Amino acid sequence: MSTDAGSAQIGWRSAITAFDRERISTKGWPIEELLTWGNYADVAFLMLSGRRPTESESRLFNAVLIASADHGPTSPSTLAARVIASGNRRALEAAIAGGILAIGDAHGGAGEEAMQMLRDGLQQLSGGADRDQVAADIVARYASTGRRLPGLGHRFHDKDPRTAVLWALSAKAGLPQEPIDLMAAIETALAARLNRLLPVNVDGAIAAVLVSMDFMPAVGRIAFILGRCAGIATHALEELTRERPMRIKFPYRYDGPESGSTS
Repeated sequence: MSTDAGSAQIGWRSAITAFDRERISTKGWPIEELLTWGNYADVAFLMLSGRRPTESESRLFNAVLIASADHGPTSPSTLAARVIASGNRRALEAAIAGGILAIGDAHGGAGEEAMQMLRDGLQQLSGGADRDQVAADIVARYASTGRRLPGLGHRFHDKDPRTAVLWALSAKAGLPQEPIDLMAAIETALAARLNRLLPVNVDGAIAAVLVSMDFMPAVGRIAFILGRCAGIATHALEELTRERPMRIKFPYRYDGPESGSTS
């Protein structure tokens, strides 16, 4: 099956989707069959991993997307979408795109970093290292550089309600529990260092289950984007349909030089 039957030379190559005038297939699966799966998360899983998920993995990956779908209008992505929709009343796509562009290292990127942290730690464990010691070393390493540990603590929640559900689904799926055990050990090691608990948040929970399904770290960020698109789009639509244009206001205080002063 060719993606461009009328061209003698192909300048691009891709191993994702092929098509001709009568057929479409993704990762080797005909579109007619994919349409009967009944779960968009299954197709996303297939495209990102190259294989169809098991029934248990399907439920878990779908839960990952649901857990990422929304957290109210205060997150950078949904706030950005609302601000754009407040001023641009004709292009819903601009608000959605702007919301996605607000996702980055500080918002939506912690899952990717946590996945890499766990993969590095698991490599040490495979060499015979002690889990608690590996966790303590990870905490110490981040502390020495002044970096925040990814996947721990939440600005609104004392305990993230999504973590336990995701981890229970992972256990029920029969997936390797070492990533979850290591993430829990890191939580314990950090609590011992700080003398207070910063519980595993949704980013850390998702990171552990995605590692257990053998995804590469970049999927931690991709899964967040896939899930959060639903929330971004809905906030943009609500802003357009319920609120007046240019209604968003926020406190502002000027703290620059006084008028007439010299630098």
